[in-house]
Amino acid sequence: MNAKFILFTSTTGLILIILLAMGCADVGYYQQAVSGQWQLLSLRRPLAAVRDDPATPVALRERLVLAETIREFAVRELRLPDNGSYQSYVDLARPYVVRNVFAAPPLSLEPKTWCFPVAGCVGYRGYFDEAGAERTAAELRTAGYDVFIGNVPAYSTLGWFSDPLLNTFIDWHPGRLAELLFHELAHQRLYVPGDTAFNESFATFVGRLGARRFLIRYASDEDRDYYERLARVRQQFYEVVAPTKAALAALYVSDLSSAAKREEKARLLAELVARYEALKAGEWEGFNGFDRWFYQDLNNAKLASLRAYTHWVPAFRRLYEDHGEDLERFYIAVEALANLEPVARIAALERQLTLASAQTGEADEPEAG
Repeated sequence: MNAKFILFTSTTGLILIILLAMGCADVGYYQQAVSGQWQLLSLRRPLAAVRDDPATPVALRERLVLAETIREFAVRELRLPDNGSYQSYVDLARPYVVRNVFAAPPLSLEPKTWCFPVAGCVGYRGYFDEAGAERTAAELRTAGYDVFIGNVPAYSTLGWFSDPLLNTFIDWHPGRLAELLFHELAHQRLYVPGDTAFNESFATFVGRLGARRFLIRYASDEDRDYYERLARVRQQFYEVVAPTKAALAALYVSDLSSAAKREEKARLLAELVARYEALKAGEWEGFNGFDRWFYQDLNNAKLASLRAYTHWVPAFRRLYEDHGEDLERFYIAVEALANLEPVARIAALERQLTLASAQTGEADEPEAG
């Protein structure tokens, strides 16, 4: 799962103004954001310097060359921004770059949101500071929220800075690496403040479309087969989760007492874990890549977080097909949607979603984020 975690300016005076404007309660949060972003930027090394360094392992050199090829493809074939992003490298010496805190009420699938300059309101709060993430999560749990913390391997500054390649994802399978870089560059092409579902679904669609195009051009049959197997696993993951989300949504608006709702919620979540275990032991032949997701903090916050990354993906796919599978025409159509008022934008996407569902029978959330 990716984050849009933004440092708003590198000018010290303006940072101070922002911190003061946010009030004392938020100063610590923004200080750790500024410090973490500044540290990351200060560690960047140009790709040529890393490749030419005798201390660089051969395997890393090969991955950096692959990432350069992916980036060139993004600019040339996908019409994504040609800027300084992904032309440098950072080894953070940890397996993730930030930790995102998600929260939702115990009897609702509506995520708690936080609002920021530029990015607008989003359904998570990102931390470079691990202890800060844990403190916020503990406070939210004490306040009665369902909470989980997601470890994030990549994020975007939306073009404000030149985002580097990171050790947290550079070793990924070629298809996944391509999808991630295309996803993040898509955010740099188009981002609507405050509309997480629109932004993430758009980037998810572009990322997956681009990954398949890239693999056809540059990858082996084995790599293409692996990526398609991964896509099927993601599809099945959502097919397992979707009935539980629907049942919980209906439960939370029912006339049952709060105590009865909590009891039924526990039953539905246990039933979901059982379905996952059956799938893992059966068709997945022991593949356990989702164990952490199902066995740690399986709650409303985790379920609510899934929607943003995939909810509108079928709608964007339908829009792409409606425009002759021409990316430039597709981008123009998406930009027109972005310029609509939120209610009108949602209505337009709902129409596309309905048409996509009627055409293919796809569910609301056909793929994993």
